[in-house]
Amino acid sequence: EEPCINGGALAVGACFGRPSRSLVQRLLSEQLEDGGWNCEAPNSRRSSFHTTLCVLEGLLEYERAVEDAADVGFARRRGEEYLLQRLLHRRLSTGEVANPEFLQFAFPPRYHYDVLRALDYFRAGGSEPDPRMKEAVDIVRRKRGPDGRWPLDATYDESLAVTLDEAVGQPSRWNTIRALRVLRWGEP
Repeated sequence: EEPCINGGALAVGACFGRPSRSLVQRLLSEQLEDGGWNCEAPNSRRSSFHTTLCVLEGLLEYERAVEDAADVGFARRRGEEYLLQRLLHRRLSTGEVANPEFLQFAFPPRYHYDVLRALDYFRAGGSEPDPRMKEAVDIVRRKRGPDGRWPLDATYDESLAVTLDEAVGQPSRWNTIRALRVLRWGEP
């Protein structure tokens, strides 16, 4: 019932050599008609940016860990299309920014969606940049500070086992490295 948590668990398990086919089957069965996922399903028939990206990250790690996962690749492409149709941050119905927090870069992001995290997922997946990502890439570029680094825009209250020694509004080494990877991949 919690595909966002299950996506994270799948990713961690796959990274540590324990890919779970039963968890994949569950996630594939929970994919909604629009191509994404939502922790509120079946009450909500509309996918969530947050949940969709969490599941996509898990499926990507699963695909990397196993040899034959054609059904996973198909589901992942449908989920990616859900995000791409929305230009990674806009409502499909109105074209407006779906949530202003999608433009704030947090680290670690936990289950929270933002365009930097989405772009980094696409980069990690080895896909070519899609023209529908251009606006999101521009957002990343514009957020670069005068010192060449990207700030930490937000943090979440969940406690961490280690401290990252970064403060909101200050340059973030984690956001900077992710942004540089994305720009190197996403710009001609």
